[in-house]
Amino acid sequence: MSQAASPRGTFQQIADALKTQIDDDQEMAGLPPVSEIMDRYAVSRGVVLRAFQVLRTSGDAEPVPGGRWRVLRPGAVVDRRPLEERIAAVITDDRLEVGAPFPSASALATRFGVSRPTVTKALDKLEAAGVLASGGQGKVRTVRAVPNREERS
Repeated sequence: MSQAASPRGTFQQIADALKTQIDDDQEMAGLPPVSEIMDRYAVSRGVVLRAFQVLRTSGDAEPVPGGRWRVLRPGAVVDRRPLEERIAAVITDDRLEVGAPFPSASALATRFGVSRPTVTKALDKLEAAGVLASGGQGKVRTVRAVPNREERS
């Protein structure tokens, strides 16, 4: 796709194609990786990022940590709390008691739609804060303390 082929610009054509894909696939939760779009349309990274910015401006997508982009749906609630806060909420959501086994990093990665190493970093923060007790390699983490929910003003 060449820039001269369209008066609207290549990035706009890519944004339009992604918008159509978002509208057609209601299960789509994230935009394809930048590298995939670069290959598909034979364009540079900058062109793809401009297309993503068009979707951001229109309220169809937003960036998330790790270089990914999340699809936004009207009326859908997106939890923007840091991952360690969302993982700590598992204790109260699942009604876990002190001493109870905590879900594995793999199970949490699936639950929150992130990679296992990302979950492991968040779990390490919760261990440092004294919320979880480490079981060591291959052992189950346990709940050390039930986190207090602090009210923010």
